[in-house]
Amino acid sequence: MLYYLFQKLQDTGLPGARLMDYLTFRSGAAFVLSLLMAIFVGRAIIRRLQLMQVGEIIRDLDLEGQEKKKGTPTMGGVIIILAIIVPCLLVGNLASSYMLLMLGATLWLGAIGFLDDYKKFRKHNKDGIRGKYKIIGQVGIAIIVAATMYVSPDMVIVNNSEIISAETQRVEEVVYDSDPVKSPQTTIPFVKNNNFNYSWFTGWMGSHAEAGGWVVFFIFVMFIVTATSNGANLNDGLDGLCAGLSAVAGVALAVMAYLGGNLIYSAYLNIMYIPGSGELVVYMAAFIGALVGFLWYNATPAQVFMGDTGSLTLGGIIAVFAILIHKELLLPILVALFYIEDLSVILQVAYFKRTGGKRIFKMSPLHHHYQKPGDGSYPALIQWPRQAIPEAKIVTRFWIIGIILAVITFVTLKIR
Repeated sequence: MLYYLFQKLQDTGLPGARLMDYLTFRSGAAFVLSLLMAIFVGRAIIRRLQLMQVGEIIRDLDLEGQEKKKGTPTMGGVIIILAIIVPCLLVGNLASSYMLLMLGATLWLGAIGFLDDYKKFRKHNKDGIRGKYKIIGQVGIAIIVAATMYVSPDMVIVNNSEIISAETQRVEEVVYDSDPVKSPQTTIPFVKNNNFNYSWFTGWMGSHAEAGGWVVFFIFVMFIVTATSNGANLNDGLDGLCAGLSAVAGVALAVMAYLGGNLIYSAYLNIMYIPGSGELVVYMAAFIGALVGFLWYNATPAQVFMGDTGSLTLGGIIAVFAILIHKELLLPILVALFYIEDLSVILQVAYFKRTGGKRIFKMSPLHHHYQKPGDGSYPALIQWPRQAIPEAKIVTRFWIIGIILAVITFVTLKIR
């Protein structure tokens, strides 16, 4: 809204009216607005949740500080969602297909999480809606995202290629095709040319290989959105853990979106150029600001939990955003902890059923494993660490690992 108002004011010659033309200014404004909204509006929402007695239902898992968390307001993900959407509506370019798709995905995923939390609140149980319905919802938004990328004329890429010096055998120049194309391509790490076309899997289809590549792309998108959304959901078990890791991933994705949406920086890094994707930086700035503001209340000891309203949404947002900037195959590095949380639960359940009650970890998801002592009181294949680690230290160490993974993700763009 403010974006279009400032566009009108440019004709009047008002000083500063052209500020909204600058992506960096609008991104900074989105960050500040979302941060302030999460802090000040968040306080009112927390009070309202307390009056409604929307408290977290805690199972007795014999964890440090668990009893103190009973009754803490949940569904705080509403704070995050509002703090993302409102600033984007104010300073975002709503003519951008990228912005509209991210806002739609946020509302869609938020609705799934909200329904889950609402059912827990009304039924007073920890189960919420059935897992298959969550997956159906996640697959649904994945199909919408992939289909939009396939049909939208605005969502294209410009292929890059290298000119190699015959004398030094080094890259002399990076050039781009004259025309943008619609292609199921993405970025992969540790290879000479890090553009990867999904049609590689369907090369055997001959002239239909490109169409087959889009089918493979759809399948990958469904898997990535589901795995990342559920991974964030499982990761949300300690105060500030999921919000902090998501903010770190958000910073990395925002930088990659800015670089990929700028022809000069894309050429320097020798990555594909994605026209118009720079608008996603505004969205991600709001995303980061909302999470930092939410941490004001969610850091140990938490005054509010995000619930599935927040965690399912955060993971889905990260996945959809990475897909839109064609960096989805970098997620196994960037948010590896989310996928490890997924894997820890899958392995634990499978091993438990296979062995008739034995465990690999003292407890899953993985972050709870570190809260248990390895003195044999919790039988499991893996007993390390011997001493239970305090919750705040686990969260901080996971944050540090998340930052290291973000740095490694950037390094992969230059290591060929």
